[in-house]
Amino acid sequence: MSSSRHGTRGNAPILAKLLLFLTCLTLTTGLSAETLEATLAQLAERSFKVKLEAVESIATSEDGRALSILEALAAGELYTWKGVPRVVIGRKSGRTMHLLDPLTGQALGEGRAKKIILNNAMRVALRGAIAARTLSSPDPAARLGAAREMLGDTSPAATKALATQLEREQDAEVRAAITLALAIARLGAQEADTRLAAVTALEASLYPEARNALLPLAEADPDPAVKAAATKTLEDIDQLLAWNARAETLFFGLSLGSVLVLAAIGLAITFGVMGVINMAHGELIMLGAYTTYLVQSALPGWIDYSLVLAIPAAFIVSGLFGIAIERTVIRFLYGRPLETLLATFGISLILQQLVRTFISAQNVVVQNPSWMSGSWQINPALALTYNRLYILIFALLVFAALLVILRRTALGLEVRAVSQNRAMARAMGVRSERVDALTFGLGAGIAGVAGVALSQLTNVGPNMGQAYIIDSFMVVVFGGVGNLWGTLVGGMTLGIANKVMEPWAGAVLAKILVLIFIILFIQKRPRGLFPQRGRAAEG
Repeated sequence: MSSSRHGTRGNAPILAKLLLFLTCLTLTTGLSAETLEATLAQLAERSFKVKLEAVESIATSEDGRALSILEALAAGELYTWKGVPRVVIGRKSGRTMHLLDPLTGQALGEGRAKKIILNNAMRVALRGAIAARTLSSPDPAARLGAAREMLGDTSPAATKALATQLEREQDAEVRAAITLALAIARLGAQEADTRLAAVTALEASLYPEARNALLPLAEADPDPAVKAAATKTLEDIDQLLAWNARAETLFFGLSLGSVLVLAAIGLAITFGVMGVINMAHGELIMLGAYTTYLVQSALPGWIDYSLVLAIPAAFIVSGLFGIAIERTVIRFLYGRPLETLLATFGISLILQQLVRTFISAQNVVVQNPSWMSGSWQINPALALTYNRLYILIFALLVFAALLVILRRTALGLEVRAVSQNRAMARAMGVRSERVDALTFGLGAGIAGVAGVALSQLTNVGPNMGQAYIIDSFMVVVFGGVGNLWGTLVGGMTLGIANKVMEPWAGAVLAKILVLIFIILFIQKRPRGLFPQRGRAAEG
């Protein structure tokens, strides 16, 4: 709207006149239905001046149909019916033009029609007329949209229209929007006191339109008091914007941290209990993401529910693959870490090729459910995307569930016993081989659940797991091998550190700096933030 207004400065008197008519709407008799119909016919004239006058007349009409006529004209749906001297609404369907009466909506059949041409002056007038008429709509949502549409318009006519509506507005949200638009509009007033009051009203406003409107006053307002107030207000706004930017960085850091926690928490279990360096962990994450894709493909009409169904499905699929890997390969390589590393690396390549052969060699699309789309707009300068917010909550729920399993169940007791002292656990009757298989399956299942979450943030492809395996190991080593709280704190810390450094260091350099920090940290604390007790610590 702003760009159109600046591009048509010569039309400002026309728009001002139009809006002034609208603000006096309640004081005038308006057009009768017959007059509205006659005025509508003037839109068929060739003269733009006549058509502009017709727009002004329709805009001042008290007839409820006037707004729909203006909207149809702005949308390019008003036509002149050839052979019949009347204006109609035309809607194309292929090569057929369906005609409707603009006043009654009655179908008039098919025919040939010529579109009513608009010039810039008419477009500016139409936008102003539609916004001003909608400003007095009985629907609060429509009034709110109109107030926001007029945001940034500093013309005297806009000021009058907004002030008139503000006097009778009852809805709190709409009043706030009108008050903001009115304050911005009054920045263009001739009186210094009015401009100063408007600057005061815009204190702490985070809307970009408010800041942009204050800039000219801070740079070159003729009144020193107004200039000083505008400068001070801009400084305060910039400080608030900086704090909101920090809050956004913190949120992105926490969301990245939650992804790292989900990716690493399964690895922390298997590495901590069995001391196995599982290079196929990223592919187990990939299997969970592909399971989500297959569930969505099987239930195309249930996108909003398919993600919930994919969580247990991914846990089972990745968990079964994990148990199979442990039973067929890992169990024969305990105590030989180098061979385990090479074997699991080979398994990762096999899993990638299986996906390429049986599903797709290309990336596949996993849709976001409607409840994860969009963002939570906290204020004009800060919005939290729902997908990252839900994944952050989901990561904490998975962490809590895993903590309960390890602390409150028989399996958890056996896992802790084996991780602390395998020989003593065997002597007490614990079947360590069974515990190893179930633990590896549990860690693999959680990796699959992580894949469900990651499918909502990134591309799902055969190589997606490779992007998280190194980060997962860094989180585990930094937090403390086998310690869940260490994994949580380490993942969140590294996520925030990455996002804090990215604006000035770049994504790649930020990762390098994080890696250097971990190397230096491990030199001082080889066992990480939260050292594991028992066998893992002794090894």
